[in-house]
Amino acid sequence: MRWILTTLLLSAFMISPLSAQELTGTLQQIQKSGKVKIGYRQDLPPMSFLDKDGLPTGYSIDICEQIATEIKNTIGSRVKVEYVPVTSENRFAALFDNKIDILCGATTKTLSRGEKVDFTQLTFVTGASFMSLRGTKLRNNFDGKKIGVAKGTTTAVTLKELLQETEAGADIVLLDSSIEALAALEKGKIDAYAADQVVLIGLAIKSGKSTNFSVLPDLFSYEPFALAVRRNDADFRLVADRVIADLYRSRQILKIYDKWIGKFTGKRTSAFEALIMLGAIPE
Repeated sequence: MRWILTTLLLSAFMISPLSAQELTGTLQQIQKSGKVKIGYRQDLPPMSFLDKDGLPTGYSIDICEQIATEIKNTIGSRVKVEYVPVTSENRFAALFDNKIDILCGATTKTLSRGEKVDFTQLTFVTGASFMSLRGTKLRNNFDGKKIGVAKGTTTAVTLKELLQETEAGADIVLLDSSIEALAALEKGKIDAYAADQVVLIGLAIKSGKSTNFSVLPDLFSYEPFALAVRRNDADFRLVADRVIADLYRSRQILKIYDKWIGKFTGKRTSAFEALIMLGAIPE
């Protein structure tokens, strides 16, 4: 009898915390529905975009796919991944309305946004810059220029502040997407497009006409990227954070970086190397 009791006690202790109690929040929803809904932007290469076959792909998508695998392991059952396209304007509402479970793309983590959503650990760090047609005299000369920027982004806010501080006589043109921005650049409707530098590089490369564009090396903002999740859902956020921290500790993040960014830039930035060290949180 004693050995039976001992075996039962040991078995109880070996059960994982989430298995020993009923799942809650997003994890519970995913368990019931059998699917995790990943929100993504379709036009932000190399972070998230559609490949030649029309499938979601990119740096952030690779990270979210690993998170989806960890969700399956946590729940202990099969989970289908459903990709849901979102825009810069409706991406946070999609979280509130349960249309998506996690926002995967190029979202800047800010304190004001933290009033509406929670963020995972940082997944990337960059800054805003400008892209123009090659030959456009843009550097230190914004007077009379039309600068495009996507609606509902931190870059739009920072660009407005920059132009006010420098008293530059430039006009801001609000756009719905990066695809619209590229078309506006090529047609001469805008002189430059302002966005996160890594996204600008990705757009130029994906266009297949990268030599037609020029991306300024200077940055005018600090943009720490993270994945957004619903507020006050610690268990779900912890699953994502565990995956991200493990990618940094194992340095597997470098494979993802080199796949989408490193092979084009040639080297990793010192800011990204620092991010790896800071994000390698022990288990």
